[in-house]
This record gives sequence, structure tokens and C-alpha cells, in this order.
Amino acid sequence: MLSTKPKIKIHPLADVQTTDVGQGTTIWQFSVVLAGAKIGGNCNINALTLIENDVVIGNNVTVKSGVQIWDGLCIEDNVFIGPNVTFTNDFTPRSKQRPTEFLKTIIKQGASLGANSTVIGGLTIGKYAMIGAGSVVTKNVPDYGLVYGNPAQLKGYVCECGRKLTNLRCGNCDIGYVMNNNVLSREQRAVNDDWFYANTERGVA
Repeated sequence: MLSTKPKIKIHPLADVQTTDVGQGTTIWQFSVVLAGAKIGGNCNINALTLIENDVVIGNNVTVKSGVQIWDGLCIEDNVFIGPNVTFTNDFTPRSKQRPTEFLKTIIKQGASLGANSTVIGGLTIGKYAMIGAGSVVTKNVPDYGLVYGNPAQLKGYVCECGRKLTNLRCGNCDIGYVMNNNVLSREQRAVNDDWFYANTERGVA
């Protein structure tokens, strides 16, 4: 019986040393992935990227060109990392001096990081957060938070589809949100994720 699993596609000009790559993932030319990295399924790792050893990347992640993902990063499912996003993992770097442990940074499920944004090491970017292009992120970003600027400031909240909320409701997909103890969460309603991803722009991105 023929397998129906989508195949891993690795460009012949990529240097992929890890064997821990999920089905359906594509890694394009001039990318370097070190042996300890873990990459989930259905990811798109664009050209001219570097992924170090102590890195975990979930499923359905997009990494655009010009991104270096250093030791200490954990990227959850459905994250978008725009072109030339910069991460750091050491507050006091010196040439030829390796710290005993790198800073741990977590990019949670569904978050989007705009082109040329910088994320300082040791932070958590909340689920479905939206980071504006060119921003310098120096503080944790809450779930669904919309931040931009230098330094990045919280400017509002976005829906899971990416649209900015008005009065805690999305004008695109009519999903409402509630704020409890300064934590935003999606209203409980009889709409499952399959329907959401099939019927909103987020589902076809």
C-alpha cells in the first residue's frame, strides 16, 4: 500500500544535519539546520536561514528568509516568522565566550512576527500575538496582544484571524473575546477550529 503522508522536501543546496524533521516540511536552498534541532510537520523553512541545535519548532510554522533561530528558542505550532526577524539569546555576549546556558525564548501558538522585528532573549510571545514590522520587543507580549514600535508597546489586541479587535470583538469573523484579570481569551461558542480555519483568512494564509 502506498503511503499518503506528505514527503519532506529538502533542497539539495541546503545543509540539514538533523534527522528530526516532520512530514510535509520544506527546507529551501542555502539553509543550515544543525543536528540537534527539532522541526515539526508541514513547515516552510525559506532560503538563507540558520537553525541551531537547542531549537524546537512546532507544526505548520513559516520561517521567512534571513532568519537565524539560535539556541534556546521554542516555536510552537502555526507561528509566522517574517523576513529578517532577529532573535537574541545572550544579554552579555563576548566573542569566544559561551555562556553556561542561553536565554530561553518561547513563541506561542499562532503568533506572527513582522519583518525586521527584533525579539530580545528570555521573553514569551503570547499565543496569536501580532508583532509589527520593525519592532524591538523588550517585554513579554500577552496572548492576542498587538505590539509595535521601538521599544514595542501594547496597542490593542487581535483576533486569531489576525484582525484588530474592536470592543473585544472581531469584525471579520465575529468572534468575541473576554478579559479576565488582564488575560484575554476567546469566548466559548459552538464553533470548532476546523470551521474557523476553513472559513476565515487565517485558514487559507
